[in-house]
Amino acid sequence: MSIITENEQNQNQVKALNELSKRKVVEHNSLITSIAKMDKTPLKMFELAVSCINTEEPPKDHTVYLSKEELFAFFKVSDNDKHSRFKEAVQKMQKQAYFEIKEETGKGFEFESIVPIPYIKWTDYHDKVTIQFSERIMPYLINMKKKFTQYALSDIAELNSKYSIILYRWLSMNYNQYEHYSVKGGRRTEQVEAYRNPSISMQELRIMTDTVNEYKRADHFEKRILKNPLEEITEHTSFNVTYEKVKQGRNIDSIVFHIEKKRRVDDNSYKLEDTAYQADKVRKEETEDQLAIVAMKSKYTKLLIENFLLSPLEMTDTKLMAGLQAHVYPLYDELKELRGLNGVKDHLSYVRAKQEDYSKKNICKYLKKAIEQYLPTVKRQNL
Repeated sequence: MSIITENEQNQNQVKALNELSKRKVVEHNSLITSIAKMDKTPLKMFELAVSCINTEEPPKDHTVYLSKEELFAFFKVSDNDKHSRFKEAVQKMQKQAYFEIKEETGKGFEFESIVPIPYIKWTDYHDKVTIQFSERIMPYLINMKKKFTQYALSDIAELNSKYSIILYRWLSMNYNQYEHYSVKGGRRTEQVEAYRNPSISMQELRIMTDTVNEYKRADHFEKRILKNPLEEITEHTSFNVTYEKVKQGRNIDSIVFHIEKKRRVDDNSYKLEDTAYQADKVRKEETEDQLAIVAMKSKYTKLLIENFLLSPLEMTDTKLMAGLQAHVYPLYDELKELRGLNGVKDHLSYVRAKQEDYSKKNICKYLKKAIEQYLPTVKRQNL
């Protein structure tokens, strides 16, 4: 019988941790906003199992495989009792853990209660652990064409509170949308910023964290559900998060979070920029270039040129093009929804006919003002 030395065990754990640091978790937003009826250990085990799924090639029979070394490294377990603790965690997952999922349909809301992992197989003589997902949970893990969120498994590994994990997933869902629309456009500036500063009502927060009947005192709730989890998230993940309470009278009505992304350094840890100014400056420059590229390919840019509201030379102005994509084109999208593309064409023909000389000094501001004045009229007429 071969004896594994302590040094070899440490080497195996380091190798497993390196492998885990590359993994991503991808889940549907409906699953992220669902009620996780489980404590932190089953929830973390579920996240670990999800990271094994290749969404481009979904696993056959809804089954994935991971090693005990990966599992023990993920949970940072190294004592002699780790096998019995693993068995206890599996039993908890299968007997107590389930998700309550609420999803909007055309007629209203649909509710599902799903045990995510009904089958796990392992032996005391082999490293492989077999995990089979429920057929009902799979659509929330592999149908990733829209409304899904991706985040680093290594961030989840460092969180030791159920509430930290729940908040981190929800914050990731919002920040991912901030990053997406910052580059792709399609939302107003204030809408994009709202993803980086998401708000949630106290009622929704209690439902999501499954604390409707717990922590009735406001100070207890704040400490257990907000203060402590956000300190943990800020210390161990890629997010630096603060929050503010929005009151209605004497009661707290909602919570607004403020998310700042940290940069990963070589040792797989994170750090903030040296100054907030530098971080904002870099982010603004990167976003401006990306927005300008998207704007150059937009059908609205072509329409502006056709109506002599924009010249080919002005297309080389990155700041101007980024401004159009961020502030003007989302409003054209709204008009297009109401009146079709021909409605946008008619509007631009009118703007061209009424154009004043001063508008050429700041064409982005002029076009934004024109569409902002026109949209309310269209909406009233549609009513």
